[in-house]
Amino acid sequence: MEAIVSSRLKKSENKESEPPPNLSSQPLRSHLRRIRSPFYRRQQLEAPDGYARMTGTCGDTMEIFLKIRDERVAECAFRTDGCGTTIVCGSVATELASGNTIIESLGAVSGEGILRVLGGLPESSAHCAQLASETLRRALADYLSKKNALWKKHYPKK
Repeated sequence: MEAIVSSRLKKSENKESEPPPNLSSQPLRSHLRRIRSPFYRRQQLEAPDGYARMTGTCGDTMEIFLKIRDERVAECAFRTDGCGTTIVCGSVATELASGNTIIESLGAVSGEGILRVLGGLPESSAHCAQLASETLRRALADYLSKKNALWKKHYPKK
């Protein structure tokens, strides 16, 4: 009995040490190295021009904060209570939007675009890219809404 248990433990230990094939892509590994800092775009911006908060189908919640200057995304940050894949997808979404105009950001940030930058993700994690892109799009929509109705900027969402 002990031999069976120890052989199963050895097999599971070997499986855990090997990265899943889709998560071993060079772009993903490179991005993971850059975001090891706990402050890499994972923060809350004070008085954002655009803000959105969404909860995905898996239960992960993401918030995106935007600062807009001269119709360009000057600063973009996010917070999430999600898994590592959600963190990476949020980081890529903010990178894709930063420095671009509103229209360029809307075009550049999509679930497929995030997956392309990362070199793909397992099917079970692809929803994280959709959560990040949709949250960013809603933050951009929030900015546009406030821009068209200036009084809204002084009343934060609850």
